[in-house]
Amino acid sequence: MTEKTFTPSPDQSMAFREALGCFGTGVTVVTAQTEDGPRAITVNSFSSVSLDPPLVLWCLARDSNRYDTFSTCDSYAIHVMAQDQQDQALKFARNGLDFSHAEWQLDEAGRPRLKGCLARFDCSLHARHEAGDHLILVGHVDRVMYRKGQGLIFKRGQFGGFADLF
Repeated sequence: MTEKTFTPSPDQSMAFREALGCFGTGVTVVTAQTEDGPRAITVNSFSSVSLDPPLVLWCLARDSNRYDTFSTCDSYAIHVMAQDQQDQALKFARNGLDFSHAEWQLDEAGRPRLKGCLARFDCSLHARHEAGDHLILVGHVDRVMYRKGQGLIFKRGQFGGFADLF
């Protein structure tokens, strides 16, 4: 196999994306409540930040058609999707307004919670950071839920799964 080496630049953006795609990530759906109802966005740029205090982050593209909704929300839920939720994750990637394909309910803080996910992090906004063509949102985790199951993974433009050992 031929190795590719380059300096990231605008004219090398596709190659840079391909290199980033070599790193498999979990698939999450972030939900928030607005005056117009629940909204969702599928995200794979999710990471833990701190155990004390409990902080996680996710990144929002500036060119996203959901930027206005999520860049200003003060609370949201991050759902780690199970392998059998691939269709739901894809639907939310295409349309964050339509919740008709999902089972969900509002929590006591008004955050939409999706059923069936492997883990959920109910967050209050801790910080926003400008970062190139993205906004980094750091959330303080108010509550956590998790269960056993196979996670939905995204790598090199494809979805797959990974089995739990416990």
